[in-house]
Amino acid sequence: MTPLLFAATILAGGLGAGLRYVVDTAVKNRDRTAFPWGTMVINVSGSFALGLLTGLTSAHLVGVPWLTVLGVGLLGGYTTFSTASVESVRLLLARRWAAGLINGLGMLLLATAAAYLGLALGIG
Repeated sequence: MTPLLFAATILAGGLGAGLRYVVDTAVKNRDRTAFPWGTMVINVSGSFALGLLTGLTSAHLVGVPWLTVLGVGLLGGYTTFSTASVESVRLLLARRWAAGLINGLGMLLLATAAAYLGLALGIG
């Protein structure tokens, strides 16, 4: 990895983290329930975007350096598995069994399906 690619990946990661905050706040402002919809939207949309980017790279329409900057950097900073895990546990600890399972397993299923769809679209 060149120093320029490393720096671009770091900057993109910071941008992704900022974007995650903006999206999460926007979703929370629209929906006042205790369910973590913001994290769900972020992880599903990020999985779709990474699948699409990976597919485009596999089809040689996007270069590997862009996959690094956008996939590892931007989308790595944007998506948040750790937050999703903690939110699922908090729901379970609050004895909100259905919400905890929907959040944990539902997000896994939706994010995987979104990644598959993005990959399929990217490969063409």
